[in-house]
Amino acid sequence: MTVSKRIALAVLSAAALMTILDGSIVTVAMPVIQRDLGFTPAGLSWTVNAYLIAFGGLLLLAGRFGDLIGRKKMFVTGNAVFTAASLLAGAATSPGMLIAARFLQGVGSAIAASVVLGILVTIFTDNRERAKAIGVFSFTGAAGASIGQVLGGVLTDALNWHWIFLINVPIGVLTVVVAVKALPADRGVGLAAGADALGALLVTAGLMLGIYTVVKVEQYSWLSVHTLGLGAVSLALLVAFVVRQKTAKTPLLPLRIFHSRNVSGANLAQMLTLSAMFAFQIIVALYMQKVLGYSALQTGLAMLPAALAIGGVSLFISARLITRFGERTVLIAGLVLLLAGMLWLTRLPVHAAYVPDLLPMMVLIAGGGLALPALTGLGMSGAAADDAGLASGLFNTTQQVGMAIGVAVLSTLAASRTGNQLAAGASEAAALTGGYRLAFAVAAGLLATALVVAVTVLRRPTAATDSAPDQLVAAA
Repeated sequence: MTVSKRIALAVLSAAALMTILDGSIVTVAMPVIQRDLGFTPAGLSWTVNAYLIAFGGLLLLAGRFGDLIGRKKMFVTGNAVFTAASLLAGAATSPGMLIAARFLQGVGSAIAASVVLGILVTIFTDNRERAKAIGVFSFTGAAGASIGQVLGGVLTDALNWHWIFLINVPIGVLTVVVAVKALPADRGVGLAAGADALGALLVTAGLMLGIYTVVKVEQYSWLSVHTLGLGAVSLALLVAFVVRQKTAKTPLLPLRIFHSRNVSGANLAQMLTLSAMFAFQIIVALYMQKVLGYSALQTGLAMLPAALAIGGVSLFISARLITRFGERTVLIAGLVLLLAGMLWLTRLPVHAAYVPDLLPMMVLIAGGGLALPALTGLGMSGAAADDAGLASGLFNTTQQVGMAIGVAVLSTLAASRTGNQLAAGASEAAALTGGYRLAFAVAAGLLATALVVAVTVLRRPTAATDSAPDQLVAAA
């Protein structure tokens, strides 16, 4: 791998790391933010929700614009918006100001993240190099959430919560400056190719409304008029979008992309896997703080072995295994490890000790370092040259939707079980633990389903799909 390629990979990975970090770094600082800015309990959740809604809702549209006007332009623009929004969030003095800044961060992240994979596969054309690059890139996604919790705890305790946002500013500025010189220029196919404005409106509104509905479930419940009504409207918008794509002259999401078993299967498996993994990172942090009495810093440090395990496997092991055994086999192995770890957590006691009760899962979650790079390779392997940005945007969209749904569903189930056990006379610690156990059991079910998809739907990329990166370079 040449020096120029290493620099380009570092830029892409740094941007992806900021994106993932920002989705989780806030979680351990939320109690302090609530106290300092005077958030209501319901309003506090919008420090996370505003980011997720903008990010998940705009990824698909941003990915298509990357194909039209050039992925490098989109990447640089997205990072500039994200950096400016981080400065605004760090300077926030009111709940409204912070929520607005978080929404803008989500917009910037969507613009940049939607084209990252499309850029990556055009730079790394050799199969071995591509596997290594995807391993490094996937480390930023797989370990980013855990690193975010560690960093969030350290910065909040050592400095103050403002620095969980301000730390993005120098990194973002450096990323923009280096990206301008390091990333290859691409002109895109031109705006004349069309972006299907009506389809863009339908899918963006449908995704944003759907994610909003899911993240508000904990407040309104699944069977409330609010949830069912908005859920029905969101579903109608997305169905209308699919119908539109069948008839549009220049569809935003050509349905042909789903003809590939690997594209369809990898996106579904990723949604299921990240629903479980992201929810685990949030819920296990709540367990350590609310049941075991850990501080924000202690919680972050307790999550450090998970970040190291995922990072070590992603960086040093996954690429070699993928080169030797193929993405599908490595994915299955990773999912088996994750499933074993989640089942382990279903037996968590009220008075847990870290080493015997929590550390095993922090090691087994290294399976994410196998699963996520393999999913990335499979998800992009079936994409045609002109659809690289689209496939990248789709892959990131399913990632964010999966994370939002996982947190909403598992948190709601845990809260419901906790409430029932409190009503039955259980202690607060016992009731909370019972709720978290149920969440881990459901997460195990999601991983088991992802494993079934990997076994029955996904296939090892053929020689034809292996040549896709060469076609992408020719198109660029």
